Amino acid sequence: MRILVVEDEIHLAEALVQILRKNNYTVDAAHDGEAGLDNALTGIYDLILLDIMLPKMDGISILKNIRKEGISTPVILLTAKGEISDKVTGLDSGADDYLAKPFATEELLARIRAASRRKGEVLPDNALKFGDIELNTATLKLSTVSKEIKLILKESELLELLITRKNAVTSKELIIEKLWGFDSEAEHNNVEVYISFLRKKLAFLNSSVSINTVRGVGYVLEVKA
Repeated sequence: MRILVVEDEIHLAEALVQILRKNNYTVDAAHDGEAGLDNALTGIYDLILLDIMLPKMDGISILKNIRKEGISTPVILLTAKGEISDKVTGLDSGADDYLAKPFATEELLARIRAASRRKGEVLPDNALKFGDIELNTATLKLSTVSKEIKLILKESELLELLITRKNAVTSKELIIEKLWGFDSEAEHNNVEVYISFLRKKLAFLNSSVSINTVRGVGYVLEVKA
């Protein structure tokens, strides 16, 4: 799961990035409104943590812009403002949740999980299921009824992406954007390496799930008949 943090307080932004990465999220940070909007408009993020008071462009304007562009990514507003009117303005502008500073780490993580569940991308207890496999995105464990194996973070992120897209074909370009970022130097062979790793682990589990290549297009998860 890839999260965008838009926060101009550098120390807070760095702390949020560390907390989220420690909890197995992939994170990018922007420190002003214009950079935040540019990142958000790529559509590669699964959730956005958005401060309201930002230089160059405020968070409410960013939120209105991305909703106008049809981007439905869950947004949690972060702000020092705690008045009811501010909360109402944020929610009416398209925010999914609102968290006033200062906040506890546990509450932030719980609100992220809740916002993700509402979008239907993450199941309770961080469990994602497809066919006979279950992926726990918190522990990075992939399991069937009889076996389980530990994944590395990039493997887990890749499989999560494939599962959430279900029977849709996922291009290498989208995988690179989601896992490494749109400005990354990662190439198609990086994707191929992790696809190979996942195929070997699915084989180890004797799973009926396979990652099939759609030549010239990308990859799709399927259940063997």
